[in-house]
Amino acid sequence: MRIALFATCLADTMFPAAAKATVLLLERLGHEVVFPAEQTCCGQMHINTGYQKDALPLVERYARTFDPYEVIVAPSGSCVGSVRHQHAMVAGRNARLAARATSVASRTFELSELLIDVLGVEDVGAYFPHRVTYHPTCHSLRVLRVGDKPLRLLRHVRGLDLVELPAAEQCCGFGGTFSVKNADTSTAMLADKMRHVLDTGADVCTAGDASCLMHIGGGLSRLRTGVRTVHLAEILASTEGRAA
Repeated sequence: MRIALFATCLADTMFPAAAKATVLLLERLGHEVVFPAEQTCCGQMHINTGYQKDALPLVERYARTFDPYEVIVAPSGSCVGSVRHQHAMVAGRNARLAARATSVASRTFELSELLIDVLGVEDVGAYFPHRVTYHPTCHSLRVLRVGDKPLRLLRHVRGLDLVELPAAEQCCGFGGTFSVKNADTSTAMLADKMRHVLDTGADVCTAGDASCLMHIGGGLSRLRTGVRTVHLAEILASTEGRAA
């Protein structure tokens, strides 16, 4: 299968390992991955902050860039959630753009969705010998409703000791610009999330969104806990001799 990668701007600028791992994983499974160079931000930050007019050119670009591809994947439930649930809305009365955005959105998948729902695979041949806990990010959980798909993938990873995260469905407190505008509340939510992560005794906390991992990982690092955050794609791409 030929799959287009939407790397997302956060992966592109700060966490490229997640995008690279997505490519490595899909190629190992026998698929061709292409990277449309014209891609930019999906516009989620603009939309969520109330700047829909500024997001419109980004929605137009996303639809134009990815329209030629039958399957698109992104290592981010947050960005895929925006593409699926916001792009047609931003297009508004532009019926032609709204239809195009809806069509492209229907072909855009978060990584765990792509693997299980489209490719029909749960065991990707990964090896990751660590004690791991999984944080279900808000967008993947509440917008995309990926359910237990990431957990099903993790359960098949050889060497991995998967431990349940207490109060897993609670937000980590990042929320994009929420963490900037409501710093005290965000910090309190992060403290709860970190406490639950530490209660598991895990070496690694994983999730499907680099933004949440950045927030959680930053807090755990400042406390010098020794617990690291690793994107789900990096774990699934790991094999013996090539560990994340």
